[in-house]
Amino acid sequence: MQYIDNIIFLVLLVAGFGLFAKSLQKIYRNIRVGRKINRSDRKPERWSTMARVAMGQSKMGKRPVAGILHLFVYVGFVIINIELIEIIVDGLFGTHRFLASIMGYGFYNFFTATLEVLALLVVIGVVIFFIRRNFYGVKRLTMKELFGWPRQDANWILIIEFALMMAFFTMNTSDWVLQQRGLLSEHGSFPISSTVFAPLFNSFGDGTLFFAERAAWWFHFVGILFFMNYLYYSKHLHIILAFPSTWYANLEKKGKFNNLESVTKEIKLMMDPNADPYAAPAEGAEAEAPSKFGAEDIFDLNQVQLLNAYSCTECGRCTSVCPANITGKKLSPRLILMKTRDRLEEVGRNIDKNGKFVDDGKKLLNDYITKEELWACTTCNACTEACPVLLDPLSIIFEMRRFLVMEQSAAPQELNLMMTNVENNAAPWQYNQADRLNWAND
Repeated sequence: MQYIDNIIFLVLLVAGFGLFAKSLQKIYRNIRVGRKINRSDRKPERWSTMARVAMGQSKMGKRPVAGILHLFVYVGFVIINIELIEIIVDGLFGTHRFLASIMGYGFYNFFTATLEVLALLVVIGVVIFFIRRNFYGVKRLTMKELFGWPRQDANWILIIEFALMMAFFTMNTSDWVLQQRGLLSEHGSFPISSTVFAPLFNSFGDGTLFFAERAAWWFHFVGILFFMNYLYYSKHLHIILAFPSTWYANLEKKGKFNNLESVTKEIKLMMDPNADPYAAPAEGAEAEAPSKFGAEDIFDLNQVQLLNAYSCTECGRCTSVCPANITGKKLSPRLILMKTRDRLEEVGRNIDKNGKFVDDGKKLLNDYITKEELWACTTCNACTEACPVLLDPLSIIFEMRRFLVMEQSAAPQELNLMMTNVENNAAPWQYNQADRLNWAND
């Protein structure tokens, strides 16, 4: 029975990481329903971009206060969870502060003191973020599209992070007081716990302190496992997915319109005088399905666009700079990514239920994203420039517009008129080519 704690710890550890791996596998499967795209070029530039933007938080600095606070929370939370290595070893083998024997007395003191300072910065950051999100009235954080679960999710993440840091301080404070009483060997330096929290703990009895230390230790461990598995249901997947999203980001100039292979193929076929567009496939070859132009549903989007949908942190920086949104139009670039993710999740549940996707009579176009939203976009690229992790909602809008124009001939009247003029007059204006220079007569 003396190993019951270690067995329980092992079961929780395997279950927690197993469920997390299953969630990642499901995300990977869902992303793969999209079209393949080759983004393996310019590797040095991609590694540099990922290091600078995802790890270095370079684009967060455009809003300095939020950027610094986010850096506190990001760096602090990630580094503090390095201690998870120590917790795992201690939990499996029944040791106490295992890393002290590896790092040595001096370096372990520096390590634990650094963790304490970072934990305090995390607490400060999440408290300010909670107040800012719920009471300060930042417009992009209080828009209608965030009502309900998105708002609750953001608050729950902040509450969980605060609770984990409080458990961390409770564990360290109890440990430090017990060390001062000679009941535990002295390991670590705890500048925050010993000065801020210790006066509250000094009146506790030894048994209470031992219980508090163990309870906080278990809470911290279970809390990390819970947080890790909660990520699948949360916008905070960007903690993980920001790295591949920045690596696979579009490195071309913003607004560069990509050519469709299907269109190029059709044009080459039309220009080849010897080609027979009605020719039957060669014997033994399968007939090639006709290509679809643009995107009607998530299956028509590429895998990077679906990865973008999962990576969106719903910060709203894209929407806050969108001229269409600012002028009261229905378009919100943030909502484009959120709706794409909602549709992707719905397709994932369909696959889970049926073993494969069974047509549910729904599409991303019209059922999730309306034509009004798509045509409100000015294609100015403000949203892609503003995104802190290089997501590209504009590319989704492009592809869905392509479908409307090339598959359904459903462009707005103004656009149809312009295209007719280009076709007939070689200019978007409705007058004869011979009159194009009349403006210079005077």
